[in-house]
Amino acid sequence: MEKVVIGMSGGVDSSVAAYLLKKEGYEVIGLFMRNWDAMVNGDVSGNPTLNDNICPQEQDYNDALEVCNKLDIPLHRIDFVKEYWDNVFEYFLNELKLGRTPNPDLMCNKYIKFDLFIKEAKKLGADKIATGHYARIIGNRLCRAADLNKDQTYFLAQVPVGQFKDVLFPIGHLTKPEVRKIAEEAGIPTAKKKDSTGICFIGERNYQKFISNFLKPNPGDIIDIKTGDVIGTHQGLMNYTIGQRRNVGVSGNLEKHFVVGKDVEKNILYISFGDDPEELYSDACLVDNVNFISPSRPTFCTAKFRYRGNDYEVILEYLENNEILVKYPEKVKSVTPGQACVFYLGEQCLGSGIIKTVMKNGENLWYL
Repeated sequence: MEKVVIGMSGGVDSSVAAYLLKKEGYEVIGLFMRNWDAMVNGDVSGNPTLNDNICPQEQDYNDALEVCNKLDIPLHRIDFVKEYWDNVFEYFLNELKLGRTPNPDLMCNKYIKFDLFIKEAKKLGADKIATGHYARIIGNRLCRAADLNKDQTYFLAQVPVGQFKDVLFPIGHLTKPEVRKIAEEAGIPTAKKKDSTGICFIGERNYQKFISNFLKPNPGDIIDIKTGDVIGTHQGLMNYTIGQRRNVGVSGNLEKHFVVGKDVEKNILYISFGDDPEELYSDACLVDNVNFISPSRPTFCTAKFRYRGNDYEVILEYLENNEILVKYPEKVKSVTPGQACVFYLGEQCLGSGIIKTVMKNGENLWYL
C-alpha cells in the first residue's frame, strides 16, 4: 500500500482530498503547516483576530485534526514560521519597496509547499505527496483544473519541474460545488467552512494597516500623468497597484480615474482620468526569474498576466540571463511589474516569469 502525506490546511479542499485518497486505498497521513505567527511577526495593526479566543492558525489546526479523526488518519504538525518569513514574506516586502505588486502565493508554493513540505513528508516515509490544489497532473504535464474558475496552476508556475514528480492533486478533476457536495455527503466537519482569502497563510487583513506593521508609510504627491498637476496625496506607494481605481486619494473629483504608474525615487503616484486610459495598455513586457515546468520552449503560446485574468496569445523571444521578451499582438490592460506572467499551451501550464518591465511600441513605459 502506497503511503501518501497530504497537506491538511483545515479547509474543505484538503479535507475532501484526504477523504478521496483514503477511499482509493492509500495509506494517508496528514501534515499541517503553521507558517505565520502574528505575535512573533509583529502582525498587530489591521489584524481583526487579535482579541479572539483562538488565533486562526490554531483554529485551522483544530479543524484539520477533527477531519483527520473523522477519517481515522494521523495528523502531524510542522512549524515553518521562520522559513516563510525568510523566503516568502521578505520577498513580498522587498518587492513592495521597489514599487512592484508581488504575489506571495507563488513563492509560498515554490519554497514552502513544494519544497520544505515535501522534504518533511519524505521523513514520514511518503511515497506520494498530495495537496488540495485545483490542478491536474496528466502524464508528466501540469494542467489546468476541471473547474477553470478555481484553477490554481497560475500559483504553481514558479515551482521547479522536478517537484511535481510524486505529487497528487486529488480534487483537480472536480468543481468546487462537487467538492462541497462530497464533503457534505461524507459528513466531513469542514463541509461548510468558508474558503480562506487574503495573503497566503496570513489571512484577511486591512491591507494598509497590515503593511504599516512592516513598512513605514511615506506619503507623497499624486500627479495627473496628462497635465503634470498635483491633485492629491498618496499614503505610501506600497498601498497601490496598477489599474486601481478605488480609494486612490483624489478628493473632490468625481471623474473616473485609475492608477497608471509609480516613481519610487521621486515618491510619485501617477493617475489618469477617463473610462479606459490609454496609459494602462501595453503590447510587450520583459519577464525574469523564468521557470519552465515543461521541456517545451514554444515561440507561440498563450499567457495569463494575473490570476483570474484572460488568456492572451503571445510571442516569446528568449533572451540571456533567464529573461523572455513577451509580445502580445492584442494590447493588454494593467500588466503590472512584480506579477507573474504564466505560459500555457491549451490546458497545459508551461511555466512562468516575473514581470520586470512593461513596454509599448518598442519602448519601456517610463511611468512604470
